[in-house]
Amino acid sequence: MSGANFVVRRPAPEDAPAMAQIVNGWIDATPWMIRDLPADEIEALIAKGMPQREMWVIGDPVEGYISIEAEIAHIWGFYCSRTGLGLGKCLLDHAKEGRDFLSLNTHVPNADAQRFYAREGFEAVAELPPGPVATVSETETRVPTGIRELRMEWRR
Repeated sequence: MSGANFVVRRPAPEDAPAMAQIVNGWIDATPWMIRDLPADEIEALIAKGMPQREMWVIGDPVEGYISIEAEIAHIWGFYCSRTGLGLGKCLLDHAKEGRDFLSLNTHVPNADAQRFYAREGFEAVAELPPGPVATVSETETRVPTGIRELRMEWRR
């Protein structure tokens, strides 16, 4: 799938460093975000998650990715290195293909993401208390952020 000259494709193992760089860049640039994992562990988790999750990347080099737990249609990771260019919309449109439902959690302070999701048809259904983060594997170095999350759902 392509849109605005962007191509969405499955990631290869060699894409993990670029995917991790996007996540780490977002964490470092977001004043309210608390780092729950050391930067080097994020790449390892992304690589480990590739065979377990439905993942898609956009750009060459990679400028964004989405990670979906297909069995429950839940988006666990959705990051773009640049906003306002259609990268996120293209990835999300791709994730919606063939589905009638998707859910995700977004941080309560992330108003920009919430506006984007609302434009894309997601509705807030619950505010979640701070709790353990779902990951493809637990890590001893993970620390709780204490940041509340908003659960949002999309239905066709």
